[in-house]
Amino acid sequence: MLKYALEDFFHYLQIEMGLAENTLTAYKRDLDRYQSFITSVQQKEEWTQVGRTDIIAFLHLLKDQGKSSATLSRHLSSVRSFHQFLVREQLAETDATLHIETPKKDRKLPDILSVNDIDTLLNINGRSPLNLRNKAMLELLYATGLRVSELITLKVTDLHMTMGFVQCFGKGSKERIVPMGNAAQQAVDDYLQNGRGKLTKSRGDVPELFVNQHGRPLTRQGFWKILKARADEAGIKKAITPHTLRHSFATHLLENGADLRIVQEMLGHVDISTTQIYTHVTKARLTDIYKTYHPRA
Repeated sequence: MLKYALEDFFHYLQIEMGLAENTLTAYKRDLDRYQSFITSVQQKEEWTQVGRTDIIAFLHLLKDQGKSSATLSRHLSSVRSFHQFLVREQLAETDATLHIETPKKDRKLPDILSVNDIDTLLNINGRSPLNLRNKAMLELLYATGLRVSELITLKVTDLHMTMGFVQCFGKGSKERIVPMGNAAQQAVDDYLQNGRGKLTKSRGDVPELFVNQHGRPLTRQGFWKILKARADEAGIKKAITPHTLRHSFATHLLENGADLRIVQEMLGHVDISTTQIYTHVTKARLTDIYKTYHPRA
């Protein structure tokens, strides 16, 4: 049956490829939808019966449902990986995804905060354990450009305070080293010395760096609520997400002359084309500044 080959593929991704849980979840979501289409709409009972036209029909269905080109690309990537697996395991003779072009992604420019907005957001002066934690989290996120999933899974042992850098594990468990900067380093040290112990005292040894008021590791949802509350408190009207600080980190570095390859390394991007979106942001901002301030614009 169709589902057995999928289960083998998921097992391969988890055990042999060692993919992160979030990546596995994305594969499962895409391929469960694909299998449902092949079974119910195309009425195929074996993967050997699936051909190029079936996959194209699946992509057309997603497009008709209003899915973005980025979503279509991600689905095709999942389907392509699965069909390549079928060929490797001799469960199919040919790769049905051959010669199917990847949909061109929409180049949506990411939202960023201005330097003034960042300063306002990070201006947390309270000395309560939660204020010290929030200050340390936001300073560290902006200083390093970490993904939120990387931030909340950071362990105290991932900090190298004397050297001034943080060691994190990104997508596919790939390790990278990112400088912290003085402001973030001071905020994190203040939190470690004066805040974290008070939050974790009832729970004993907790390896994660950032914890909630009950001493448990923070979740993505927990961080999102903290960020939203802080943005409201700071009076920032612009829509802000956890990724906004990562976008702002990259854009501000490039605006101040950082090398694109260095920014790519710090963000943990495999492909530099992913990082290049921020060069478009800086050009767009330069255009806006020119139009606003040049007397003959």
